[in-house]
Amino acid sequence: MDINQLVRQNVRELTPYQSARRIGGKGDVWLNANESAIALHFELTMQTLNRYPEPQPEQVIERYARYAGVRADQVIVSRGADEAIELLMRAFCEPGRDRIIYCPPTYGMYLVSAQTLGIGYKAIVQMNNWQLDLTAIEQNLTDTKLIYICSPNNPTGNVLNPDDIKTLLDMAWGSALVVVDEAYIEFAMEHSVVSWLANYPHLVILRTLSKAFSLAGLRCGFALANKPVIDVLQKVIAPYPLPTPVADIAAQALSKENLTKMTLQVVNLNKQKAHLITALKQFSLVDAIYPSYANYILVKFNDQGVFKYLWNQGIILRDQSKQPNLANCIRITIGSQAECDAVINALKTLNDQGN
Repeated sequence: MDINQLVRQNVRELTPYQSARRIGGKGDVWLNANESAIALHFELTMQTLNRYPEPQPEQVIERYARYAGVRADQVIVSRGADEAIELLMRAFCEPGRDRIIYCPPTYGMYLVSAQTLGIGYKAIVQMNNWQLDLTAIEQNLTDTKLIYICSPNNPTGNVLNPDDIKTLLDMAWGSALVVVDEAYIEFAMEHSVVSWLANYPHLVILRTLSKAFSLAGLRCGFALANKPVIDVLQKVIAPYPLPTPVADIAAQALSKENLTKMTLQVVNLNKQKAHLITALKQFSLVDAIYPSYANYILVKFNDQGVFKYLWNQGIILRDQSKQPNLANCIRITIGSQAECDAVINALKTLNDQGN
């Protein structure tokens, strides 16, 4: 029996998202997943594992709403922001009829989720300055229900022009939701659009505890939107999306004390990022280091062998060369000082060999 004959056609043809863990590698320095180098310590306080968890853990919702500056009824918590990306498609897009727009180079899960669900998609490549091509988006709004944009953008690290986001919101009024992925917003809080919810009923904002909160392994994310959107998402989300231990730790991470620690970690990481950038600027094999408002930098090299060379040295980075307009570009997560120094020293050796 050929099981593939029973599989949906779009799934048979699907290439799964190539996550950092799926790609693998044998390394000592892992700087390919935009994780935090700091592992925080938590003690479980809830031992009611014999019972199902709350469908939407009240303490997590209330604390995140207070942190984000929104009402509790404007928050839904999910298994990472990835689940929220898919929930929106499941709730608002008819397979075979509706489609999404996404703007590469950007996060790959927007496309993979659409392909998995059998929903149409249109890639509107960003302009050379990695800002939105509003003209092209406007020309492709027919049958579009969701427009995914990422700011700070992964993997380029830039923030989107706020005037462009407002233009996009005005353009999509009455026809599509605009989804702003703010997974890295803690590194650029002044650029958040969360305060715009009062004026835009079709705005959705995605957040996560995976990055600045150092909790990638927790798989806890959020969608922020006005109550009518949240009510729709509540219809399609799994009955118990957050296990009790996850909700327990997430609530602790959102305490005043741990929010202060998170803010300090962001400050320290930005210092480490500046240290890495300063060192990389000295190497002739580096063509460009792009401004970053996140916990990674995008570097363009003039040597196509850099990624493989570092991989063989046990330094695992993220090759972005297959993304539009990112030839010879590598994304480097900002790790600990020792990890960043390992990158610097390995590149220095390679650079010296070429001179």
